Amino acid sequence: MAFFVSESNRSARALWYVGPKQAEIRPAPLGVLAPDHCRIQTLHTGISRGTESLVYHGQVPASEYARMATPLMAGNFPFPVTFGYCNVGRVVDGPENWVDKTVFCLGPHQTMFDAPAAMLADIGPDLPATRAVLAANMETALNAVWTGKPGPADQIAVVGGGVVGLLVAYLCNQIPGADVLLVDPAPARAATCQQLGLTHCLTPTSISNRDLVFHASGHPSGLQHALDMAGNEATVVELSWYGTKAVNVTLGGAFHSQQLRLQSCQVGHIESSHQPRWNYHRRLTAALALLADERLNALLEPAVGFEELPQSLPQILGSTEPRLCQLIDFL
Repeated sequence: MAFFVSESNRSARALWYVGPKQAEIRPAPLGVLAPDHCRIQTLHTGISRGTESLVYHGQVPASEYARMATPLMAGNFPFPVTFGYCNVGRVVDGPENWVDKTVFCLGPHQTMFDAPAAMLADIGPDLPATRAVLAANMETALNAVWTGKPGPADQIAVVGGGVVGLLVAYLCNQIPGADVLLVDPAPARAATCQQLGLTHCLTPTSISNRDLVFHASGHPSGLQHALDMAGNEATVVELSWYGTKAVNVTLGGAFHSQQLRLQSCQVGHIESSHQPRWNYHRRLTAALALLADERLNALLEPAVGFEELPQSLPQILGSTEPRLCQLIDFL
């Protein structure tokens, strides 16, 4: 059953990426609410520097335009597009069992938008709406851990201390006896790791013979370091996506003699070991549950107002500062 939507709930504004390093806020009129859809008033969104940075810089390969499109994206790659996938909002219209719930959705940076009810996940009363913006990143981390299959007492390295890398390390660190190292050259990561109970290493030079290595730095040099850390017949899980950038790594040396495995991982697919029992909604629900730890607030940067976004994006997505998840406030 769909509810009547007032004219005041049909006026919205959205962030559009309109060219390389260019963004602007434009009107986004909403039509009549479709059956089995909800109208969501955005409370917060999040920007994780990885994928959204490639969109901002116009570095999405033409071959990936269709696969990269988010479910509620308006426009087309390369530009203009409304790209975003970390949205937490309140349902203001729609099926009665959804109205007034706070939900997570793969929605854009938009003040109000419509989405099929089947896409929504109720975040419940205990998880703060701000921390819930990390749900998509936690899904990625959970899928990565399924792919890597770490076990008790394994020696694990995670190269790259962005949001996804930190979440992977956080999940692995809960495995009994696991020795987990987070490798990132930014000194600021030491404080974040301390808050999460992780061991931080500035340089990879003394790390070797790891049972499992995750790479999430987004830099080709980081992938080379990850390969160099891996022990005999170990797996390196590649989480970075480089867009149009070429990646050069050395596959001579010990790569073949050690029988190393380089395994890609992408959140758009559910790891094959879980596909028979899991769907995307179950995985999203699990990711939200895994965000219950208040220490994960350390992954959120101080909020920026929605109206400030076009002016703030050069610093958020173009800066060399080691930023984590940029919180956007719509309140």
